[in-house]
Amino acid sequence: MRIFVAGASGRVGTALTKDLVAQGHEVVAASRHPEHFEGQEHVTPMVLDLHRSVEQLAEDLKGVDAVYFVAGSRGKDLLQTDAFGAVKLMQAAEQQGIKRFILLSSVFADVPEKWNDPNLKDIPDYNIAKFFADQWLMTRTNLDYTIIQPGNLMEEPATGKVTFHVDRSIPNSLYDVAAVLAAVLNAPNTYCKVIMMGGGDTPIDQAVAAF
Repeated sequence: MRIFVAGASGRVGTALTKDLVAQGHEVVAASRHPEHFEGQEHVTPMVLDLHRSVEQLAEDLKGVDAVYFVAGSRGKDLLQTDAFGAVKLMQAAEQQGIKRFILLSSVFADVPEKWNDPNLKDIPDYNIAKFFADQWLMTRTNLDYTIIQPGNLMEEPATGKVTFHVDRSIPNSLYDVAAVLAAVLNAPNTYCKVIMMGGGDTPIDQAVAAF
């Protein structure tokens, strides 16, 4: 498949791009730093500007089979990037007739009453941005979506194991999050589902297959 990854040069995006290539896919690595991917086989770097119009973003998606949104402004541009940027990319995917859309969100982004969790209470604006992006994807599109909602992302080695259906925010290796994102691509049982995840004891392939 030809896969568009928005936010490919970020921490999760870099790991996800590597995982998708290892699975045999061609990746359009869209980011603010396309030079990050120069010379990499099976990767086409592209400049990503989420302030552009839906029509312009749709041009970037020509020939693509699936779209990932893993971009983030790290709190600097939450409305334009994390919220509306995600929505515009969804609209662009629909304009191009692309059905598969996978969104990286945040654990309990759609459950405001849980935003007082100790690991979430200091990022309310981020949760609000993710809430609106998630809700638009679930209620205002006809996309075959999967929303991945991890807890805190940690710069730790991959464990290859996770837990789903968490009831509190549990830290995740960002490499495990990338692996889950890659694993759900061709998993129809995850279509139109929200996966809340944390570090755990179940191998990723098993966890995805059983979801």
